[in-house]
Amino acid sequence: MPLKLSLKPGERFVLNGAVVENGDRRTVLVLQNKASVLREKDILQEEDVNTPARRIYFPVMMMYLDEAGSERYYDEFVRRLTEFMGVIGNPQVLADCVGVSKHCMAREYYKALMLCRKLIEYEDERLGNVPSGVSAGGDAG
Repeated sequence: MPLKLSLKPGERFVLNGAVVENGDRRTVLVLQNKASVLREKDILQEEDVNTPARRIYFPVMMMYLDEAGSERYYDEFVRRLTEFMGVIGNPQVLADCVGVSKHCMAREYYKALMLCRKLIEYEDERLGNVPSGVSAGGDAG
């Protein structure tokens, strides 16, 4: 099933590890086969990994962008998810954590990232954080 990306002028995204930047006009790209695509707004820079939920998101993002090397990030993901689950009492958030884990075990990293966004949103609501880097809602993938 093709993936249709509508890009704003100058918008960047990562496509199978390559950073691509749109030109000076709005563009629509249609990807005809499976590819790892992540919009710039959904990319978390290492210096912005400063909360427990973002510490989960980051290794999942890296597994998605570097699926061939995903085992390098898996242990960090498991450690951070376990820490997070150890302090959460909300049953829905815990269910989302289990979902993230199941998607990662099935190598469905983009689906795991979507659930990680819910964890970030929950965390931001509880801690009163202003999100930096990764939005809780998204539309690419």
